[in-house]
Amino acid sequence: MNAQASAEPLIARANEISQAVREHLDRNDSVRIISHLDADGLAAASIMGKAIRRYGAPFHIRIAKQLDEETVSEIAREKPSLAIFSDFGSGYLDLLFKSLPNVDIVVLDHHQPSDISTPSSVKHLNPHLFGLDGAREISAAGVSYVLAKEIDARNVDLSALSVVGALGDLQDKNQKRELRGLNEMIVRDGVNSGRLRVETDLILYGRETRPLHKAMASTTNPFIPGLSGEEDESFKFLVKNVGLELKVEERWRTLADLTEDEKQRLFTQIVRHLLQRKLPPEISKNLQGSVYTLTGEDKWTPLRDAREYASLLNACGRMGKFGLGVSIGLGSRGRVLDESQEVLSQYRRTLADYMRVLATGERVTERKSLYHVNGEGLIEEKMLGAVASLLSTSGVFSEEKPLLATTAAASGDIKISARASDHQREKGLNLNAVMMEAAEKFSGRGGGHDVAAGAMIPRSSLEQFIDEADSIIEKMLKGRQK
Repeated sequence: MNAQASAEPLIARANEISQAVREHLDRNDSVRIISHLDADGLAAASIMGKAIRRYGAPFHIRIAKQLDEETVSEIAREKPSLAIFSDFGSGYLDLLFKSLPNVDIVVLDHHQPSDISTPSSVKHLNPHLFGLDGAREISAAGVSYVLAKEIDARNVDLSALSVVGALGDLQDKNQKRELRGLNEMIVRDGVNSGRLRVETDLILYGRETRPLHKAMASTTNPFIPGLSGEEDESFKFLVKNVGLELKVEERWRTLADLTEDEKQRLFTQIVRHLLQRKLPPEISKNLQGSVYTLTGEDKWTPLRDAREYASLLNACGRMGKFGLGVSIGLGSRGRVLDESQEVLSQYRRTLADYMRVLATGERVTERKSLYHVNGEGLIEEKMLGAVASLLSTSGVFSEEKPLLATTAAASGDIKISARASDHQREKGLNLNAVMMEAAEKFSGRGGGHDVAAGAMIPRSSLEQFIDEADSIIEKMLKGRQK
């Protein structure tokens, strides 16, 4: 079945929801958009904001690190007619239903729902409700785009921003580094509307905009120990190991300036670098694949490449600069873009600092079926998910066990971000189920995707939670889940 055919039930539901949304927009009701702080959440919120602005209705965007009782209570006090939740909500349908009894609610999510049943007052659009994979086939930005396109066909131009969200959510995590499933349909919309160009190349951050050694050091997906975050070492590596000329006259060369032979030499030397550090050479495969170019963005800016755009949004969210991220997504440039690039530089330095400390292994405990990374006192709550994703692709940990990274939350609780490989998923692991089951046992909440999930639990339950998660994972991987 092709992507368009498999999307038909989801599109039909989006059409039903769009009619209800348009009723509010026609009445000029003020709409609240509440979304998650990562790149996918910021892109999703921006897509809905642009669609509503184009329709001519007022809206307000609120970005949150998580959906909890406090956030929902604040929204209830605002008494909106319509509240749209994007990139979270599917695990909190009961909370939304109870706390917002007089509000029309739309949930645009791609995480596994806690319950398939949906209260009648909640209009729920989630790929999992239609047997589709929200971890790999479509992100929250994609779900928001499907609804936006049903609201007004002119919103097809928002397909490019949807691609940014999907890449920010690492939905290109496959051998060809390409977007698949329902994302293919969205990519096709982007190409057909002239907003997107797709080609195959090496994938380094800043392939058209940054000097090659800076691009090498800025590349964190995958994270290459000794090079990622290390500009001086990247410079030496490119000159001595690869034998590249990094300048032509007075201009620094970029990846886009390299010949095919030079790119092949670069790739070969990266593989050798990994082998010398006794890391799996398979990491380097993530450096080749599909490149998505936003043709409507100016050349020489980080918004031209969809992965760079996603990194910029992610940095704004993780560093607490929500307004910057939303402003960029809604179309602001100039000073706002300059400021966001400063935030991105700070974000990358922070990540590199975290990785240098964690690489020592002093904060890592190996359990029977998982690795526990203790980030308390080091990793900020908003950064935990990004660090967990980096660690999971660094090659430092065995593919046989998932990792659970933990840190202190501002509320005094403990935040957990869990990551697993597709290899573990194929053996039966589902981190969404692990986080939900273990968290509920200790009066917490958890959920997410099968290979990327999280939880929030009371501080006093941390060790018991890890023991419980370890036990559940062991049963899953041995096929003995209850």
